[in-house]
Amino acid sequence: MRTLISSAFISLDGVVEAPGGEPGYRNSGWTFKDIDFVPEAFEIKGREQEEATAMLLGRVSYQAFSPVWPDMADFARYRTLPKYVVSTTLTDDDLVSNWGETTILRSIDEVAALKETEGGPIIAHGSAALNQALSDAGLIDRYHLLVYPLLLGAGKRLFSSTDKDAQKLKLVEHEAYSNGLQKQVFDVVR
Repeated sequence: MRTLISSAFISLDGVVEAPGGEPGYRNSGWTFKDIDFVPEAFEIKGREQEEATAMLLGRVSYQAFSPVWPDMADFARYRTLPKYVVSTTLTDDDLVSNWGETTILRSIDEVAALKETEGGPIIAHGSAALNQALSDAGLIDRYHLLVYPLLLGAGKRLFSSTDKDAQKLKLVEHEAYSNGLQKQVFDVVR
């Protein structure tokens, strides 16, 4: 079974919406406004690219990343990885042609089936609604969180408000940085 890793920039109050400046959110771009850049805090991002064997995205994140990431040197390794986009509305004609192999999955059940295939870790970036559905379905195995010392209030959150049994996490890696960011890596305890 493949490991599914959820990777997120997250505020202390759980918001993951528009960290990179995506339009339509009042605090858009919060990961780089008033936060000093400390390179070592982002070491995990390079490691994710090296360790991942596939990338999983929701439609909204795919549509935000696919026009930009294929040409960015910082994300060069992702060009070579197979990508899976969970969407009920995208068609193959909506996919970009310069970002390598991309497959559209239509349901969380198809993500569960993907996890059962041979291969290494699958990294899920962004995709708030997808992350909530994956978490609620018990499909996420690990969280890579860069927690920002911000309270953003309203906004899309990483975790759903579904009434469910407690889910135990095991902290397997952590570090605090001079700019207030915290790296927190949790394994989901089954």
